[in-house]
Amino acid sequence: MTDATECPPGFRPDQLAGFRIGVTSDRRSADLIDALARRGAQVLHAPTLRMANAASDDPVIADTRAIVAARPEVLLATTAYGVRRWFEVADSAGLGEDLVDALQATAILVRGPKARGGIRAAGLNDVGMSAEETTESLIDEVLDRYPPGLTIAVQLHGFLQAHQLDRLRAAHARVLTVEPYRWVETDADDDRVDRLIDAACSGGLDAITFTSAPAVHALFGAAEARGRYDELVDAMCGPVVAAAVGPVTAAPLLDAGITPIQPERFRMGALIRLVCEHLEQSRVLRLETRHGLLALRGAVLEIDDRRVPLAPVALALLRALVLAHGAVVARDRLASGLPGTGDLHALEVALSRLRQTIGVPGLIATVVKRGYRIDV
Repeated sequence: MTDATECPPGFRPDQLAGFRIGVTSDRRSADLIDALARRGAQVLHAPTLRMANAASDDPVIADTRAIVAARPEVLLATTAYGVRRWFEVADSAGLGEDLVDALQATAILVRGPKARGGIRAAGLNDVGMSAEETTESLIDEVLDRYPPGLTIAVQLHGFLQAHQLDRLRAAHARVLTVEPYRWVETDADDDRVDRLIDAACSGGLDAITFTSAPAVHALFGAAEARGRYDELVDAMCGPVVAAAVGPVTAAPLLDAGITPIQPERFRMGALIRLVCEHLEQSRVLRLETRHGLLALRGAVLEIDDRRVPLAPVALALLRALVLAHGAVVARDRLASGLPGTGDLHALEVALSRLRQTIGVPGLIATVVKRGYRIDV
């Protein structure tokens, strides 16, 4: 996957400096994490699901024998990894040549370019690709292009709603499936999802990336189990950018009322480029002050040619002041955003620490008996 690790023109090592990004994918997540980290982002990796091969290859082998014997008229190939693993298992069981031979005359439809690559690597050719790069549209194509009563084989990709297969079964005489891998929940003692949900809800993340719909469903399920679903959705409708690799991944986000960003090309490299551009263009708060240009990039303040990392409380206070564009922010309002009791004394202590951290005297001005403001 070269497009996730190459540096397209205009990308800089500091492009995401200050931004904190959650990554929910499991398989090949290292490419995404590395690409974001090399551009300066702080990355919180919390796979909500993990891809697992079957505990035993026996079911895959049995399904392969059935497909070889049936010599299906149509095969639906959905994922490159699934195709590769299927043929690897078949080869290890001595069925590789039989499987290729059985599929030579089969009309193979692929879900997307990666699945096409997997089919071609096996020495076969496809006859077409789904219009929307989804399994649902792939099934639509089968139902539109082929007469009823055929034998159809489907390489499952770990997450397919049962009614989609029922659509095929209603039109065709026999539908055979093979499931080379599946999605499973992360281990119970893995607290990374907890930390991601807490970071998103408490202002500790600027974006969360999603590369599969199952990962979105799993995150929502985890948040609901912890009583934080509404809080998480609110965060992703507000300060936390949801970034989806394509429309299939975006669908459950849209169903929840969240509008994610998504690239025109449904590829990892395009997703990385879009996240960089969106955060730089839409999520950097800039304000001209009497002390120079102030820029708030995620959890980092840029001022006086310096980058000042900010702790969560300091960041929350400064963000509220910057968003006011020099207007006075009432003390009670600022205090209400502090963790714990949020009393006025705690506010004064937090503001004193913020001023010391910034190191620009007079940037945060006190308005007696009213509140505080940025000196613009």
